Amino acid sequence: MLSENTIKIVKSTIPLLVSAGTGVTEHFYNRMFTHNPELKHIFNMSNQATGKQPFALFNALAAYAQHIDNLEVLTSALNRINHKHASLNILPEHYPIVGHHLIETLRELVPDAFTAEVEEAWTQAYQLLADICITQEQGLYRSNAEKAGGWTGERRFVIAEKNQESELVTSFTLTPIDGGVVAEHLPGQYLGIKVKPEGLDYTEIRQYSISDKATASQYRISVKKEAGSPMGLVSNYLHRLSEGDEVEVYPPAGDFYLQLTNKPVVLISAGVGLTPMMSMLETLVQGQLNHSVHYLHACENKKQHSFFERVAELCEQHEALSAHTWYNEESEASLINHAHDNNQIRESSGLMALTRIQGEIPIKEGDFYLCGPNGFMSFIKQQLILLGVEPAQIHYEVFGPHTDL
Repeated sequence: MLSENTIKIVKSTIPLLVSAGTGVTEHFYNRMFTHNPELKHIFNMSNQATGKQPFALFNALAAYAQHIDNLEVLTSALNRINHKHASLNILPEHYPIVGHHLIETLRELVPDAFTAEVEEAWTQAYQLLADICITQEQGLYRSNAEKAGGWTGERRFVIAEKNQESELVTSFTLTPIDGGVVAEHLPGQYLGIKVKPEGLDYTEIRQYSISDKATASQYRISVKKEAGSPMGLVSNYLHRLSEGDEVEVYPPAGDFYLQLTNKPVVLISAGVGLTPMMSMLETLVQGQLNHSVHYLHACENKKQHSFFERVAELCEQHEALSAHTWYNEESEASLINHAHDNNQIRESSGLMALTRIQGEIPIKEGDFYLCGPNGFMSFIKQQLILLGVEPAQIHYEVFGPHTDL
């Protein structure tokens, strides 16, 4: 526990953090990677290049300082971060390195304000946070190791099957080289995939949602081929791989997953955000549906609509399931020409407008799951709140560094 004086001192530094802005975290990362370049094997260097990671870390530091006397407020954010760390195989020995460079960054950027008293307060505050994260992450590692088919660290998998789902998305079915079973994942969770694209000095780790229901023999991820560099570095590399090629995989992780209840479910996605939704959908329909399931999806056009045929097939098989897709680039006339006989499948043009279907979705009693670009999820969350959906009914997955909608 921190003393009241330590808490007071840390809170007093919030204006310093705000005035320095993301310059604090940019300096921190530059310093850390200069002195400890081996950490480039772990951190997502594309997010460093775009500024997403420094921005996310600055927000996390400011939030920690603000709520240091009431850390329960940060429980959800810390849980999400710890799952992400587990997918990167972050270990206890990494925390002293990060803590050292954080303290030295503050000393170098605000030397006049960073007194011995402030240094001691921030050292204690960081150690408390590190202890919380280490404890929770070790719990995740133990849980993964104890599952049937579970493991810790890297495990080599082979690409057993590769299927193109749409113009930009390809699915990879992964089976373990050792021939053993794989740990069951919760629908919505992701895998950490470790690769070393040609020409790079460091390995890269990315998280990809599992896009199928749990089996004991394999995982399936569905990857969008991103345009350009740096964001498309790993996805383009994966798309160049062939069946029979190998990748290293960390165990399933992620705090965004389907809660199996008797409540109606609404799955809402955009673009490649449909990958965890497919895992949820396949999980829901493998048993007898005793509640309604509504799948709402948005994408640019029909060529980019992944899993369209599979969702249509499931709608044919289950009366309780309905699907509605919004195409941003398709005209109403083109959609009319491709109208479906099954009235459980509907299509619209333009942006997803929930007010037009509010009478069809379970506003008061449903659970709503969102995945897609942050701007899309914020847009949908605002609509749901205005329609009367309680925030506790809304669950979402964020791509990349943690942020709030």
